[in-house]
Amino acid sequence: MISQSVLLTIVLAPLLAAILAGLAGKVIGRAGAHTVTIAGVAIAFGLSAYVLKLLLVDGAPVVNQSVYTWLVSDGIRMEVGFLIDNLSAMMMTVVTFVSLCVHVYTIGYMKDDPGYQRFFSYISLFTFSMLM
Repeated sequence: MISQSVLLTIVLAPLLAAILAGLAGKVIGRAGAHTVTIAGVAIAFGLSAYVLKLLLVDGAPVVNQSVYTWLVSDGIRMEVGFLIDNLSAMMMTVVTFVSLCVHVYTIGYMKDDPGYQRFFSYISLFTFSMLM
């Protein structure tokens, strides 16, 4: 069984890292900005690989969980939730792995850019967006 907290951590780790690097970029500096965002994406990648292993190797059931109800109107219930099957777990793993590679690569690529912290905040936010 895949826990809802693991799935929430996969998507929220890059978001929280983006917020921290974006709002506290001047305080934590360049090294802090890339360290925080790389750690957030690395956590998401590790947990995505773990979820993929649970589904493919261990035979865990497909997850179809509601996180919250967005709207109820005239008998129609609209919910926000997770549907994690083999394909979506594979895509989560691929997206987070590629994003992790991009994060690491851009440390050198962006070394002289004045918007270094903002850039790392944006690419971590982009990772969150791709996962959602």
